Amino acid sequence: MAAPIRAGPEAAPPPLPVPGGVKRSRQLLHMSVLSLSASPCGRYLAAGNNYGEIAVFSLSAALSAEAKEESKRPIGVFQAHPGPVYSLASSERLLLSAGDGEVKGWAWNELGKKGTRELWTRRPPCRTSLEVPEINSLQLNPRDNCVVLAGGDGAVRVLDMESGSFTHELRGHRDLVHCLALRDLPPHVLSGGEDGTVRLWDLRSGTQVQVIEVHKYEECSRPNHGKWIRCLATDSDWMVCGGGPALTLWHLRSVTPTTVFPLPPRQHHALFHQDLVLAGGPGPALHQLQLSGELRGRVPCTPPALRCLCLSPRPPEHQVLTVAGNSPKIDVFTNLGYRAFSLCFT
Repeated sequence: MAAPIRAGPEAAPPPLPVPGGVKRSRQLLHMSVLSLSASPCGRYLAAGNNYGEIAVFSLSAALSAEAKEESKRPIGVFQAHPGPVYSLASSERLLLSAGDGEVKGWAWNELGKKGTRELWTRRPPCRTSLEVPEINSLQLNPRDNCVVLAGGDGAVRVLDMESGSFTHELRGHRDLVHCLALRDLPPHVLSGGEDGTVRLWDLRSGTQVQVIEVHKYEECSRPNHGKWIRCLATDSDWMVCGGGPALTLWHLRSVTPTTVFPLPPRQHHALFHQDLVLAGGPGPALHQLQLSGELRGRVPCTPPALRCLCLSPRPPEHQVLTVAGNSPKIDVFTNLGYRAFSLCFT
């Protein structure tokens, strides 16, 4: 991670009035930020909440030496979906958002302006009119110009960005799909579901390549917490996954669990960063884990439980880590050793 941009953690300022009055104050008490995505330039951050709203923040303004408390508030907030914003993803030009039964595309250069409107909406085909599955995860595959969707109906779907059509519907999970992870070479996607399996799919042929029943491996199993897979990340031939089972590092070619991390079950999000795995779940802390299994650090966070982690895509001087969960506050890390400050979804 880059050297700290700020000298250290800042003192808590006096709270500013909440826009929207009493109703908004009540919403903030029950707000969860479920999804984060940084713009490709690294200057902006989009955050989606459980009320269907997306807030856009200027990371560059919040990180500047002249930043004021107002710099940590959104430059724009708009209603994106009638229900929760489960997932966000970014291309060079678009921000993609996923809700109940729909994906929307938004132009990054229009976000933050008054009257923001989506460029398009795509709804995956459903088997019945009563079936409107939530879309729990999005993974953008820029090489093939497509986006992969994880459905609450157990399907993994592939949306071609150029034609706007769904080219593949990948069926195999016996319950809802929680998470996805893209593997560049070969063009594969991994999916983790409520049925306790991680499945590897070939995106070009639309076929299933591999199935890993994580809960059946004794070292990973936590029967009291269930078999569901909630978080998933991949780095070449390596995978980290967890949920009911323990957060575990796997070697994909040999289908071998190599490291069981010393964390409680029910981890919500994990990602690879350099020689570390970063993870968040129950409890107000970001965990930094060495691949060998040692807990390198446990950094306090503002949300009482963490749901999403996001690394901005511009290394090294602009790269920051943002962390969000059961709170309207989004923590910003310019160094993994401490929380620099928090953005506020107001």
